[in-house]
Amino acid sequence: MELSLAHYLVLAAILFVIGVFGFFVNRRNLIILLMSVELILLSANINFVAFSSWFGDISGQVFVFFILTVAAAEAAIGLAILVLLFRNLNTINVEELDQLKG
Repeated sequence: MELSLAHYLVLAAILFVIGVFGFFVNRRNLIILLMSVELILLSANINFVAFSSWFGDISGQVFVFFILTVAAAEAAIGLAILVLLFRNLNTINVEELDQLKG
């Protein structure tokens, strides 16, 4: 069986829906929110690579490296903030993080 563009788009759509579902359903745990954002970015990357391969252009695959760089920086900074919040407040519950209000 040959994998077509539609297979990749369906996979990306499923990952996107799981990411959005995880983002809106579980708004309490900061780790799950970060994982949901990563799933959404991964679905965009799959779309870029699929269309890049389908049209025979390398620019989509190059763009994925920039997205992966931003995602890695976002994960590192997010986890650093998470560790600091847990050390100071002993919780990662988003509803209890009222010190960040301006």
